[in-house]
Amino acid sequence: MTPAQHRGVLIVEDSISIRQAVSFAVKDAGYDVIEADGGKEALRKLNDAGIDIVIADLDMKEIDGIEFIRQVRNTLRHRFTPIVVLMTDSQESERQKGKQAGANGWVIKPFRPDQLQDVVKRFIRQRPV
Repeated sequence: MTPAQHRGVLIVEDSISIRQAVSFAVKDAGYDVIEADGGKEALRKLNDAGIDIVIADLDMKEIDGIEFIRQVRNTLRHRFTPIVVLMTDSQESERQKGKQAGANGWVIKPFRPDQLQDVVKRFIRQRPV
């Protein structure tokens, strides 16, 4: 069994093309992927077993990324699950809000697949199996 096997990544992104790019990069690194196109759907899917890290966009419909992070942090099961935020350079001012809400890391869009994979691997290594 490789370290990546059976490690789940929840990807929350309303842009289908970006969600597919993130999903491809994460799957290519050997992780299981669960996708959601918005915060409400993602909150429902958080109850699925095996989510070890969340990658979420800041700019989402229904629930924005900051509120999504707050709601995840209010759940007992995922209070300490790593959350990596996808953001653009123009959202740099939102980084502090994300950190205060409970985000653990950031990836700037556009990103290279290996950059995203490195961030995921770093946080997955910190999680118990």
